[in-house]
Amino acid sequence: MPLASLLHALPFWPLPVDAAAHGPTLDLHLFLNLWIAMGLFALAHLLLLVGLLRRRGNGPKSAWLIEYLPLAALTLLFAFLAIQAERLWAVARYTGADPAALQVEVTGMQFAWYFRYPGENAIFGTTLPKLVSPAEGNPIGIDPADSHGHDDLVTSELVLPAGRQVDLRLHAQDVIHGFSVPEMRLKQNAVPGQTIHLHFTPTQPGTYAILCTQLCGLGHYRMNANLRVLPPEEFAQWLAKKESAAR
Repeated sequence: MPLASLLHALPFWPLPVDAAAHGPTLDLHLFLNLWIAMGLFALAHLLLLVGLLRRRGNGPKSAWLIEYLPLAALTLLFAFLAIQAERLWAVARYTGADPAALQVEVTGMQFAWYFRYPGENAIFGTTLPKLVSPAEGNPIGIDPADSHGHDDLVTSELVLPAGRQVDLRLHAQDVIHGFSVPEMRLKQNAVPGQTIHLHFTPTQPGTYAILCTQLCGLGHYRMNANLRVLPPEEFAQWLAKKESAAR
C-alpha cells in the first residue's frame, strides 16, 4: 500500500476523498507534517516528565549532546519540509498548464459563481464591467461586439472531464472571493482586477461542492456551486448539447 494511502486510512485527521491527480502527494506532505508535529509534541512532554522524575546529575552535560545536536536535527527537518512545500506550491502555481488543457474561466461575484467555456473557436470573448447584467442573461458582461464571444458558454455549474488537465482562470467582479474545492485539494483567492491561473486534473467522476472561503458580504453563506466531473464521453455529449442550445 502506498504511504499516502496508508496514512489516509488511519483514523487520525480524516480528509475528504482525493479526486485530483495531485491530491495524494499533497496529502502525504500534510500527514507528514502532522505526524512530525505530534512526535515533537510527545517528545517535548516526555523530556519534561523525565526532567521532573530524575534527580539532577552532579557533572555538567556536553553542550553538543543536549543543545547543538537536537538544534541541528530540527533545522534540517524543517528545512526539508519547507523545501518540499515550496516544490509542491511551484508545481501548482508557477509551472504552466499543459497546452492541451481545457480552458475554463471562473468568475466570482456577490454571491454566485459563473463558469465560461470558450466555445468552438477556443477563444474567450471580451468582457466589459458596464455590460454585466445577470437579469438580462449576461452575468459576466460579454461584449456582443466581439465576435470571439458569440460562442462562449456561461453556466452556473462547473462541468469537467475526468483525466484531462484543466486550466482555470479566476476572476472576481467586486470583492475578494475564495475558490475552494476540498476534494480537488484546491483553494485560491479570486482578486478583482487580476487573472489567476490554477491548473489540476480531476480523476474521479462525481459531484463536489465549490465553496467561497472568504467572507465576501452578507450573502457569503449561500455563495456555492457544484463541480461535476464526468467521464470524457459524457462530457463531450454535455458540451455538444450546450453548444447546440446556444446557437
